[in-house]
Amino acid sequence: MIPSTGDLLNELSEYLAKRRNAILGAWRKAADADPKQTTVRSLTRGQFNDHIPQVLDAFERKLRSRPGGADARAADITSNEEEVKHGLHRWQQGYRLQELLHEWGHLQLCLFDEVAAFAGTRPEFQPRALDEAHRQLIALVNESISESAAQYERMQRAEATGRMGDLERALASINAIEARRAALIHEAVHDLNGNVFGVTVAAKLLGGADIAETQRVEFAQLLQRGVESVTAMLGDLTELARLEAGRERRDLSTFDAGSLVAELCDAQRPIADDRGLFLEVQGPRELSVEGDPAKVRRLLQNLLQNALKYTERGGVVVSLGEEAENWWLMVKDTGPGLQAGPSAPMVVGLKEATASARESDEKSAALAGETSQVLVPAPGSTPALRPADQRPGEGIGLSIVKRLCELLDASLEVATSAETGTTFRVVLPRRYES
Repeated sequence: MIPSTGDLLNELSEYLAKRRNAILGAWRKAADADPKQTTVRSLTRGQFNDHIPQVLDAFERKLRSRPGGADARAADITSNEEEVKHGLHRWQQGYRLQELLHEWGHLQLCLFDEVAAFAGTRPEFQPRALDEAHRQLIALVNESISESAAQYERMQRAEATGRMGDLERALASINAIEARRAALIHEAVHDLNGNVFGVTVAAKLLGGADIAETQRVEFAQLLQRGVESVTAMLGDLTELARLEAGRERRDLSTFDAGSLVAELCDAQRPIADDRGLFLEVQGPRELSVEGDPAKVRRLLQNLLQNALKYTERGGVVVSLGEEAENWWLMVKDTGPGLQAGPSAPMVVGLKEATASARESDEKSAALAGETSQVLVPAPGSTPALRPADQRPGEGIGLSIVKRLCELLDASLEVATSAETGTTFRVVLPRRYES
């Protein structure tokens, strides 16, 4: 009796399930050999596999289901959910979009090879069941690429929204300063016997003998604040533009991460002291790693300065350590938490990505009898409620940190709430392949 197409696809499903480890191993080997995939080399097997085993479970279940039936639709829903998590996790791990698309291509080829191997042992599998298997496989990878790319587009929009919020707040601040400057001019202009504006007026006001000293001081302070605000914003935008344009390159060398962290914290300690905050360093005093020390310093400095700037009580703990082939940096503050409202979608994305990474890593760690090191969501996870939806600089600042992580093949995790403050954890490779 010739088996039906359904029976043959069911046999293929069972075959793929038995070959699961071989498929994942071949996929990792192909990714490791791909010169355009660099981030993968810093991932453990569990981190690399991520949610793909669940995607393959759903694919195998669909092969066993009646086309168009309820079981097939349920398998599609499960697969899509896991593909979304995978795309978000890869973004969090520092993947570039090209890397993500390449790895889906490698997985497709590995599955094609397995289908071909199975078909070679079952002549009756060709061509009717083989055509259906290939159709299902193409649909799987097409949908997976679509979902993953959609996640990247969503996070790019989130970053753009955050930057727009920063720019709008900077403009509002400048407008407020300008309004006060205009009021001061209006108060003093009659003493100058003329309606003069711009720099000439500013110079006359500041240098005039008739202007009150209190007004002179306030006017000078307003001008200084405006200049500092615009200068800082332009500096951040310039740095972000260089990173996004690919103008920055890794300059690799061996350095002592322990010394780098200690020196940077010593340089920032006067700021903490001035604000009445503690600044602690935890971890090994010496930790030899390979990487780009200048960019690691920029990344840590960005996180540390923001933590000190927005923490009002308590303080900041900076720690470092090593695990497997990686090392990590962590900045934990006792501040008000990152705003996760509608104007800070990147914060929401980072929290979702960290939760997805935790879910995946817990499963692989449990199989190895280990404990996941990914940040646990903050207790309560209540978003901070402030008059503004986002702290000044969060949008551009987080984008700079994320771009530096991508350049360094590093993952970025976050846990934040109004009750416990914010923790950032950056996981970097101990070594880079040339």
